[in-house]
Amino acid sequence: MWYLIEKILFKKSISRYQLSKLTGIPESTLASYKNDGVNPSFINVCKIAEALDVSLD
Repeated sequence: MWYLIEKILFKKSISRYQLSKLTGIPESTLASYKNDGVNPSFINVCKIAEALDVSLD
């Protein structure tokens, strides 16, 4: 899942730090999604989708 998020971040020129500020999700949590393969909760997926202005479909 993180691969898709990173693709969108790159397209929109948004850093992980900026995503953290937009969503209120700690940057360390976002890092665990990438580095440890942890899957985000549904609530965090919704926050990320809203911040990136993408649908969950």
